[in-house]
Amino acid sequence: MAAHAAAPARRYEGAAHGWGIPLSLGVIYGLYTSAVARSGGGWSWGQFWLGIISGAALAGAVYALRTYGHMLPRELRAAAIGVVAGGAIGFLFSLSGTSVLSSSVLGLIIMAGTTLGAFYLFYTHEDVKGRRASGRA
Repeated sequence: MAAHAAAPARRYEGAAHGWGIPLSLGVIYGLYTSAVARSGGGWSWGQFWLGIISGAALAGAVYALRTYGHMLPRELRAAAIGVVAGGAIGFLFSLSGTSVLSSSVLGLIIMAGTTLGAFYLFYTHEDVKGRRASGRA
């Protein structure tokens, strides 16, 4: 009996893997950035542009990580995700009027936690994929 050839795996290129998630995160981050910079005062064009630029920067970073992150080894990929998360949170915290030192410390704490969590996730999922491919799972 003839066996069927396995169909090649196709990557879904829908909104979730394109600009959907990065754009959503960028819009939310930009709105929150301009709200934090406002500090209860009136609205200004400077706050508007701060929100647009910071949201676009975060969306670009998330898009780059989602698109090209799989090319990095798991250690560098986890570190890159940690740097983006820590930088984003540290920047938001600095807008609230705190010192540069406290913003940097919070950003480093978030970066370390995110890096460790992402590394653990990548390490455990890569191990499971390797066992499945070799037929040991």
